[in-house]
Amino acid sequence: MTDTRPLLIGLVAGESSGDILGANLMRSLKEAHSNVRFVGVGGPLMADEGLESLFPMETLSVMGLVDVLKQLPTLLRARKKVVQAMLKHQPQVFVGIDAPDFNLPIETKLKAAGIKTVHYVSPSVWAWRPKRIFAIKKATHDVLSILPFEQDFYAKYDAACTFVGHPLADDIPMQSNAQTARQELGLEAHKQYVAVLPGSRGGEAGLLTRDFLDAAQQLQQRFPELEFLMAFANAARRKQIQGMFTEADKKLKFHFFDGQSRTVMTAADSCMLASGTVSLEAMLLKRPMVVSYKFTWLNYHVLKYFIKVDFFSLPNLLAKRPLVKELLQDQVTPTAIAAEVERHLSSDMADTLAGYEALHNSIRCNAGVRAAQRVLELATSN
Repeated sequence: MTDTRPLLIGLVAGESSGDILGANLMRSLKEAHSNVRFVGVGGPLMADEGLESLFPMETLSVMGLVDVLKQLPTLLRARKKVVQAMLKHQPQVFVGIDAPDFNLPIETKLKAAGIKTVHYVSPSVWAWRPKRIFAIKKATHDVLSILPFEQDFYAKYDAACTFVGHPLADDIPMQSNAQTARQELGLEAHKQYVAVLPGSRGGEAGLLTRDFLDAAQQLQQRFPELEFLMAFANAARRKQIQGMFTEADKKLKFHFFDGQSRTVMTAADSCMLASGTVSLEAMLLKRPMVVSYKFTWLNYHVLKYFIKVDFFSLPNLLAKRPLVKELLQDQVTPTAIAAEVERHLSSDMADTLAGYEALHNSIRCNAGVRAAQRVLELATSN
C-alpha cells in the first residue's frame, strides 16, 4: 500500500550538478510516496519537480577559496535563512546536496535540533582534509555516496555511508550514438568535431577559455576540416565566453548551442573539458577527453598543500589510474591540450573506451531509487 502520510523533505543544492542530483532524487521520492513536498534551494530542474524555493541557487554558486571569502557575508546570510526555514517547517529529513562547506554547518544545527540529516555526495575527505570525517559524522545521519570506494573510507571511522551509485550512469545509455546527436544538432554526419566546454561557472570559464581557444587554433591548422562545438550552460556563460573571442577565434569553424552539452559531447570525436561532473558525463558517453583545471594563483598556492590525491578527474578517481589526460594549473597550455586532442583524432581509442564502459557498469545502480529509499527509511524511523 502506498504511504499517504504528509512528508516534507528539505533540500539544498548549490550548483548545476547538484540540481541534477536533487531533481532525480525528488522524482524517485514522488514515485515512492504519494504525498511529499519539498522546500529549500535548487535550480531549474528541482523547481520543475516542485521545489518551494527559499532563494535562487546562483546565490551559492561560487568557486574557490578566495571567491568564497569575497562572498562570505552573502553566504552566511543565506545559510542562516536556510536554518531558520528548516526549523520553522520541520522537515522529516533535510538533504544537503554536495556544497559541503555550505551544507554541513546547516546539517550540524538541524541534527542537533532533532531533524534527520543526509548529505548527498561525499565530500572528498579521502583526497584532502581527511579529519573532516569527524565533522561529517557529527552533522549527518547518513552520507549518500556516488563513488564505490568511499564506503570503505567511512567504515574506518564508523561513520554512516550508503553507496547509491550515480544517477547520470542510469540516465545515460551504455552506448551513445554520435550520428543521432549530429542529426539533432544539424551537423554533417561524416566530419570530425571537437567539443569545447570551458565550464559552467564564471570563474572556471574565465580561467580556461583562452587556453581552449588557442588549442582550437592549433588544431585547426593541423586539421583544416575540423569543426568545433561549444555548449553554454546559461546566457551569462554565453556572453562571457563569446566576449573572449578574438578576431582570429571568430574565424574558427564553431557551432554554438545553449544548454545541450550532453548532445554536443555525444556528437564529438574528442572533448576538451573543465574538471567536474562534465568529465563523468563524457566518460559515460564514451567520448575521449582531455580534462583541465585551474585555480587563481592565490587559491592554488593555498590549496596545493592540502590536496592528497593522485588524480582530480572523476574518471581517473574511479579507475584509480590515469585513464584520461589531466592537466592541472601550469600544465594547462594550448599545446598540451591540442596534442591530446590530436591523439584522440588520430589513434585507436578502443582500450580507453573499454575502460569507460567498465566504470559505467560499476556506478550504474539505479541511484535515484536507492537514494530515495534511504531518505524514506530515515523519514519514517524513530
